[in-house]
Amino acid sequence: MPTSSDTLSDDAVSDGGRRWICVRCHARNGLDLDACARCGTSFEALLGGEPDPGVRRLRGVSALVKEVALLLGLFTLWRVVGSVSLLSESGAFDRGRWLWRAERTLHLPSELSLQNQVLPHPALVQALNVFYLAAHIGGMAALLIWLYARHRDQYRRWRNLVVAFTGMSLLIQFVSVAPPRLLTELGFVDTAEKYGQSAYDHLGSGLVDQLSSMPSVHVGWALLACAAVIRVSRSRWRWLALAHPLLTGYAVVVTANHFWLDGVAAAGLVALAAWAVPLTRRLVKRPPALPDPA
Repeated sequence: MPTSSDTLSDDAVSDGGRRWICVRCHARNGLDLDACARCGTSFEALLGGEPDPGVRRLRGVSALVKEVALLLGLFTLWRVVGSVSLLSESGAFDRGRWLWRAERTLHLPSELSLQNQVLPHPALVQALNVFYLAAHIGGMAALLIWLYARHRDQYRRWRNLVVAFTGMSLLIQFVSVAPPRLLTELGFVDTAEKYGQSAYDHLGSGLVDQLSSMPSVHVGWALLACAAVIRVSRSRWRWLALAHPLLTGYAVVVTANHFWLDGVAAAGLVALAAWAVPLTRRLVKRPPALPDPA
């Protein structure tokens, strides 16, 4: 890892020691990067000690394997939490009904009315079912691959936000909450089951547990993906990323997979992660205070 103590020109290590600047393309890189994110020049090369190409490839593969292992581990933990939440199945349905009543007290729009508007249109409903299943993990995977391949200097920041948000969501999901589609007495329809597109065979099986609906990780990940694209990209088309959380929020409600409050809770956790992660990093990197002179 490059530091300001390395024997390199002042132009290459500057910015108060927080970043190192590539002397070839002048891109600013985080101290955790061993190569320039823009031109690929390694820090060792700038120091005059370019490693063997095989070593560079091995380092790159090793870093990629670590990232994949981290994300797979997070997904596995998500499934474990889902299975634990089944221990309070009856309470999950009570909490789901409580959310419905709370939304009526807050005068939020009715998810049931919104669903009833699309039920007469089977093609639209099936398209939304597919979007719900595919865009969640597919969209986040595409974002992380794009950041890792094209904006390596920004990758770790956004990956940490995703991990922090997902971790906080998992803690909350230990308290199980039934989604609207399981509260059929309220009039909701499980649109995925209706058209044979459900990821769940029965209660407790499928891709993830059915009683871990609060908060909505779908909405949270969509918000993070949107924010990352808008902040990192310089394309004039980056604002189209706003469609992702808007469509996700619509899809999860219309398919009766989430209440509005599930998405509101997710947005709150995203904001909390955006505040807590940089603060934690500053506290960790803060040098220890020197003892007072005697």
